[in-house]
Amino acid sequence: MEPSNQDYRIDYIEFNVADIARSKDFYGAVFGWSFTDYGPEYCAFSDGRMNGGFDATGKVRPGGPLIVLYASDLAKIQKRIENAGGPIVKAVFAFPGGRRFHFSDPDGYELAVWSDT
Repeated sequence: MEPSNQDYRIDYIEFNVADIARSKDFYGAVFGWSFTDYGPEYCAFSDGRMNGGFDATGKVRPGGPLIVLYASDLAKIQKRIENAGGPIVKAVFAFPGGRRFHFSDPDGYELAVWSDT
């Protein structure tokens, strides 16, 4: 049997969070994600392409894989992150193919945003 087009691709990302409302406020304000609540301890999110969830039943585990988001305007998204209370943990730097910076969300997860411009 041949694998489908969806096989071997990232399908869902789940964050253990301390406060679902705070996480929704942060990611909604910065990236415009949409949310579906499934009770007081779980919330699904969508960025329009990727789906995931916020789970308040487990221990918050900052670290893990680095999630990298794309933005055509790094300065604009950095300002939105800072306005939402997200600290920048690695300033904008160049790499082959573009530039990026890293930030921390309300639970301490480090993420990155990159741009090819």
